[in-house]
Amino acid sequence: MMCLPASPPALASRLGLGLFVLLCLGIGQALENKAVRSRVGEKVGLPCCYEIPSSESLHRYRVYWQKNVTEVVLAYSDGKVISKHERYRSRTEMDPWNLTLWLSPVGLLDNGSYQCIVQRNSIVVCSQPVVLFVAADFSKPNITAEVSAESCESTEMVITCSSHGGFPKPRISGTINNMSVEWDASWVSESSFSPYNVTGKLVLNVTKDVNITCSVEHSGFSKSSSLLIEKTNDCIVPPVPPPYNVIIASIIIVITFILAITLAARFLPRHVCSHCCKHQDSVEEGVKGCTKRSMSSKLTAETSSV
Repeated sequence: MMCLPASPPALASRLGLGLFVLLCLGIGQALENKAVRSRVGEKVGLPCCYEIPSSESLHRYRVYWQKNVTEVVLAYSDGKVISKHERYRSRTEMDPWNLTLWLSPVGLLDNGSYQCIVQRNSIVVCSQPVVLFVAADFSKPNITAEVSAESCESTEMVITCSSHGGFPKPRISGTINNMSVEWDASWVSESSFSPYNVTGKLVLNVTKDVNITCSVEHSGFSKSSSLLIEKTNDCIVPPVPPPYNVIIASIIIVITFILAITLAARFLPRHVCSHCCKHQDSVEEGVKGCTKRSMSSKLTAETSSV
């Protein structure tokens, strides 16, 4: 089968589709190059959409770098600086050929949208925005454990993971013995471009040794810490207090015993004394009787001898 050449309408349609694809790819590449990421304290360059040909010079152009449309960061005309914002006065410079705007050192307030506008002979040859994202590193997470309840089988602990001084708002994650865990997280920041303090809490029943990790992630950066919690085997069972009714019965028995001893100590000596007196009287009467009988016998014997 012989292939026939495409008709003019079909060819135009294919060319239009190809141009559309190229346009989409160009737009996608432009959108991809719009965002620039940096960290606090670094030097960062914001690319412009135009590069001056080697046959020309900056003197034939006007270049404006502005932020949020209304704030002029830097402006050049006839190769000289004609305007520079006070906040950027000692922190900015521009490359005279590719017109890149350099900021150093960058801070959180530098976050935002910038635009490079290039004019030649009063004609705008380039105007394209670029977004700067400035991140601040968080401190290394600090993990602490506080015992809230303990028994022989398990120990209930409140695990806290905290970090501060970072930007933008982070995500906090972690693991327990390599198993993912969700933290109950809270964030504090004074304003939209102020550092964040983040705290995550977790209630955990520890029945064995566990290894806990906590990670603070933001803008592709991450910092992590770990803590090993060992479950001790020592267990001291506290004595169980007796029931209330047993305590009352014991008190009654003790009181009764004390009363019995008191009464016995008061009345028993009198009874013993009276018994002893009676016994002594009987003994004395018996002695007297024996004496009388012996004397009578003696008198009878004497009478008989006479």
